Amino acid sequence: MPVIFRFYIKHCLIGFALSAVFIAGLMWLNVANLWHLISTSDIGLMALVVFWVLNGIVFAGVQNGVAIMLMAEDDTTDDGPKGGSPIGVMPQPLPVEAEAGRSRSPLS
Repeated sequence: MPVIFRFYIKHCLIGFALSAVFIAGLMWLNVANLWHLISTSDIGLMALVVFWVLNGIVFAGVQNGVAIMLMAEDDTTDDGPKGGSPIGVMPQPLPVEAEAGRSRSPLS
């Protein structure tokens, strides 16, 4: 299996695991009375699974984004050029002649 697929699957699984921890915390703290709603409903298990999957998609996306951004190389140790230096030439305004008279509307 290519490295990119292993990377993606690994971080998606981490995201779904974090989602499970997050939802367990929500249920344990009974935020917005979710534990009562899920435990007393006849479709509570389905609601819990849907809640976990939808949060898992978000957490997996964030986990992949963070993992990719953390792969950036540190540029502070490079001694090469850093975008060049100014050459001392300042832009000069150009004179523009304006005709006196009636102005035209762009809509007419």
